[in-house]
Amino acid sequence: MAALARMLFIGFIVLTIIYVCLSFYSRAVRRRKLEAEWDAARGPGNRELFVREGLEAYDGSLRRKLILGVYVVPSVAVALLIYLTNFA
Repeated sequence: MAALARMLFIGFIVLTIIYVCLSFYSRAVRRRKLEAEWDAARGPGNRELFVREGLEAYDGSLRRKLILGVYVVPSVAVALLIYLTNFA
């Protein structure tokens, strides 16, 4: 049982690191796209304001929530593997 707890703890730490890196990367890509969109359109108003509003909209988007799949997919895969190994 201690081995399972240790595996879950280490797995959670690794998945958290992956989640944070993926979240920062996704936000940087979105920022770059918003800046390129403003530059291409030479949009009216302030560029920083346009990017900030775009990132606020991104924070509530479905894409941002899908990054949480970093926790779900590996957890389900490990649980399925353990189940199939022990009970199938």
